[in-house]
Amino acid sequence: MDLELSVVIPAYNEEENIEPCYREITSALEPLGINYEIIFVDDGSKDSTFKELQNLSKNDNKLKVIKFRKNFGQSAALRAGLDHAAGRIIVTMDADLQNDPKDIPKLLEKLEKEDLDVVCGWRFDRKDPLSKKFVSKFANRLRTRFTGETIHDSGCTLRAYVKESTEDLELYGELHRYIPAMLSWKGYRIGEIKTNHRERKYGKTKYDWKRIVKGFLDLLVVTFWQKYSLRPIHIFGSMGIVLSFFGGIVSLYIVILRLFYGIGITDRPLFTVSVMSLVIGIQFFTIGILADILVKIYYGQNGRKNYLVERIIE
Repeated sequence: MDLELSVVIPAYNEEENIEPCYREITSALEPLGINYEIIFVDDGSKDSTFKELQNLSKNDNKLKVIKFRKNFGQSAALRAGLDHAAGRIIVTMDADLQNDPKDIPKLLEKLEKEDLDVVCGWRFDRKDPLSKKFVSKFANRLRTRFTGETIHDSGCTLRAYVKESTEDLELYGELHRYIPAMLSWKGYRIGEIKTNHRERKYGKTKYDWKRIVKGFLDLLVVTFWQKYSLRPIHIFGSMGIVLSFFGGIVSLYIVILRLFYGIGITDRPLFTVSVMSLVIGIQFFTIGILADILVKIYYGQNGRKNYLVERIIE
């Protein structure tokens, strides 16, 4: 029988959360009466996370464990889980017990009932410190302004996808936060539901200021990539035109001063500005052409991965 559902859970140093997370997921899925699998991705944990997963996998053939050789980050862990998921529908969630597996049937119901490609969880009543909630709210507003995507909570990992929508996603850095935006740009239908959010009981949060900075930089990259990835010459060429036009006008003005008024130009700052503008303008044109060539190479390559799998237990 074909698999109906795959549940993908990245885990990094979550030894105390693994077993209760697994038990809650199975409790939520068994009543549905569907064929499912659970995929944990151990993202190079330094504690007993993998050992806990090994023990659980001995008694459940529906549980698959993927172990990374080192910590590659949540985006890479999600990508690995998506690559190995065989279900028609894929649900992703965190391993820290803050996402509630009881919300999975609600995600599936909305996905099927409204014929959507993706349903995102919205942590409407977050159980996090005030500082974390403030930063998240600011980040969501910034993301909405940059990408135009209107999902309330891009940081919530609890989501349900039709498998087709996940097959062409490039995930690295902190790009997992911008999956709804990337899928929206590709034309997939996206919805959201309010989900239960719980306080962390065990382990430490992996969220810090470094992730905030990385997330912002990735936001700039993903915005640029989605708007100009097919024709980067459009942005670099436009900048080259503006700078070259400005440099040309200033150069013409300086030449007129020299020819008709006998004014020296070599010691004038405007002369330096005009030459630099022309040179930088030409460089932008060159960058645009080279970027177009690189894009063709990029789209001509297949099968690239940004992680290394050490073991797979099935």
